[in-house]
Amino acid sequence: MNILGINSVFHESAAALVVDGKVVAACEEERFSRIKHAKEARVDNPHEMPEQAVRSCLDSAGLRPCDVDIVAYSFEPGLRRRKFHPEWWPDVGLEAAFLRGLDQIDDAVARLMGRRLGKALKFVPHHLAHAASAYYPSGFDKAAILVVDGIGEADCSMLARGEGNHIGVIASLSYPHSLGFVWEHVSVYLGFSPHDAAKVMGLAAYGDPAVFRRAFGSIIQIGEQGYAVDREAIGFHSLEPRGLDALFGPRRAPDGDFLPHHMNVAAALQDATDLAMLALARRLARESGGGALCLAGGVALNCVTNARLARAGVFSDIFIPSAPHDAGTAIGAALVAHCAEPGAKRPIGGATPYLGPEYDERDALAAIRAAGLKPRKCKDAPLEAAEMIADGNIVGWFQGRMEFGPRALGNRSLLADPRRPDTRAILNQRVKHREDFRPFAPSVLAEHADDWFEIGPPSPSHEFMLFACPTKPGRAARIPAVVHEDGTARVQIVRRAANPRYHALISRFYERTGVPLVLNTSFNDSEPIVCTPAHAVATFRGAGLDALFIGDVCVTSES
Repeated sequence: MNILGINSVFHESAAALVVDGKVVAACEEERFSRIKHAKEARVDNPHEMPEQAVRSCLDSAGLRPCDVDIVAYSFEPGLRRRKFHPEWWPDVGLEAAFLRGLDQIDDAVARLMGRRLGKALKFVPHHLAHAASAYYPSGFDKAAILVVDGIGEADCSMLARGEGNHIGVIASLSYPHSLGFVWEHVSVYLGFSPHDAAKVMGLAAYGDPAVFRRAFGSIIQIGEQGYAVDREAIGFHSLEPRGLDALFGPRRAPDGDFLPHHMNVAAALQDATDLAMLALARRLARESGGGALCLAGGVALNCVTNARLARAGVFSDIFIPSAPHDAGTAIGAALVAHCAEPGAKRPIGGATPYLGPEYDERDALAAIRAAGLKPRKCKDAPLEAAEMIADGNIVGWFQGRMEFGPRALGNRSLLADPRRPDTRAILNQRVKHREDFRPFAPSVLAEHADDWFEIGPPSPSHEFMLFACPTKPGRAARIPAVVHEDGTARVQIVRRAANPRYHALISRFYERTGVPLVLNTSFNDSEPIVCTPAHAVATFRGAGLDALFIGDVCVTSES
């Protein structure tokens, strides 16, 4: 049975394909459209389908739309109608526009598939899709599940338990109790877009959480049952919320300077989030019996909070998928639909991030030649790339299947030398054109990770760059380009079995330098991560990279 999963209700539009219970493909629409988050964050476009991502998933499996048996959409309009309260919006006309968009999903899917699906179009509750995206690929026979994001149909957090093919809800926290929305509002207060939680997380390391801890306590209140958000304190009820200005002082203009109180606000938010998630985790452990934990939702991208959860020891194991944000619900919705079928076996796969499209050497050569550049075939691409990196060059590394999720994990990456103190500034200013305070991550050989970082409890999700790990004593000075202001690094552990070519590159760098890791950042410049060889070549030229490797084909800035 072929099941197509779709997410397009809010943002991070994506598609995923499950064939006979196995996740065979998943990708985000933004990688094709080149529009960040795939579409504008509006209430009237939940029916705007990720058409290119759908096409890519089907192509990867050699399928046509007529071969799809079920389409699973990661939102349940009926549930939204039953749980909606008019006070959620400052203007109730916004909800009417949202519902009109939801009503058009059936027609949009019919156009996409070339036929009406009827009962074969399944609407899966948003948080159930999140939960499934983490639980089924985890490999756990049973686990507690925690979902925390902005909002689904009505819920903002969900506590659940999975056993076998079944996921049962234990409790939910509904709007306005949304950690995700608090992060969106603080992001805007700090002069970023609502989608820039990662920037706020990076800025937090420069602030003192104690300065605004009491003030944040009026917004996020921690208790035995988890947390509660005071919507009046933060101003959810207004189109132009000013609650944060009253609590913390003047907001930052998008092009303004970062003042100490801005950094302290970010730090206090991070601290409050850590405490809120720990409270939820402790409640979930009490009510589920503990054991393993699966974590999903946009808040699960917070690697500082994830590390704090892991070290708290509330659960014995933690699994977080590579795409815990809304894109991952495309996988989750398809897996829920699979498990609902009579006699369905436990789903297979989905834990690997390498689920996107891949391209062959002909595609690479065509893209390079079309740009007027001279390609060269490499005898040993990992070795050549490692040597270039060790010599101080910035290398584009484009290999195999594209990663699913917001972080490049060695197949669509920019790589650089972590030993050079100036690497971070060069990447931020010359290549990525982003704020100087933002850190870069290390990709470290699995065999040596514990020698360089305080990894903490083992988790396969360390391979997805989802935990902030302190550096071991004496190590930070050797890798200044990947150590953040607080002495941590957002580590990606690289196993040979998971990504042999990337492992080989880092191994060659280790042989040359004695350092078993490289700096890894996403292959982009103020745009979505590159998807095709043509995207890679355009960014190579526009960002002024020193070299680009696409498979075994290389091009340099001197070509």
